[in-house]
Amino acid sequence: QVQLVESGGASVQSGGTLKLSCRVLHNTYGPYDMAWFRRSQEKEREGVAAIDKDGRVTYVDSVKGRFTVSRDNDKDTMYLQMNNLKPEDTAMYHCAANPTVFGHIQDRQTQWEYNHWGQGTQVTVSS
Repeated sequence: QVQLVESGGASVQSGGTLKLSCRVLHNTYGPYDMAWFRRSQEKEREGVAAIDKDGRVTYVDSVKGRFTVSRDNDKDTMYLQMNNLKPEDTAMYHCAANPTVFGHIQDRQTQWEYNHWGQGTQVTVSS
């Protein structure tokens, strides 16, 4: 059974940086399409960034220019570099994976295409 394990969450001040990691365990399929989502007390789960198995990336507008998603297929790991963090970025960040995803990360219904989810890592940004 595929498992996704996130790490790297922490508490930082506004303007700070963090790098999240998501490792895929027990992967017998090969590279997945993957994405980062986040959920906070104020908002429902929303997409943040996606990277497909070929390395094509997409972002939601609120993080463009600040966040960078990448992956290392040899390590079965996806990353999210977060720069210039803002208090509104405070959330539990989850990674997700599926063999193929067709929707855009900005579309709310795209989250339902992902069958594998991690437990999440908490990011807290103070002003």
